[in-house]
Amino acid sequence: MKKTRIMYIESKGEDVTGPGRIGRVTFSKSERSVYYHGRMFCKTARAFGKANYYDAETGEEYWISGCKKNGGDRLYSGTIEIDDDVREEYWTEIRKMPERRDQYTVRVAGKYSL
Repeated sequence: MKKTRIMYIESKGEDVTGPGRIGRVTFSKSERSVYYHGRMFCKTARAFGKANYYDAETGEEYWISGCKKNGGDRLYSGTIEIDDDVREEYWTEIRKMPERRDQYTVRVAGKYSL
């Protein structure tokens, strides 16, 4: 059975900020690649530009990391969408806020301002 985990996925695109999601990824055997919604993301050799993975097909850069218990996943303010299949587990197990289990987006202030 392949290892899976709920993680934060943010596209870096042209800027240092992009759309953010919380979703379940599957790891490759070596754990150097992750798979999410039919796409393969490979770990970068260097983490510059605030990206640690790239889309194997398009080369687009992403930040993929474990979800923070305090919800501070984004470096810059924005809205994070939460996939339907992980929403309840995210709110109850990771964030310890079961009363929010029906919430499918969360707005975060971010660590830095632009």
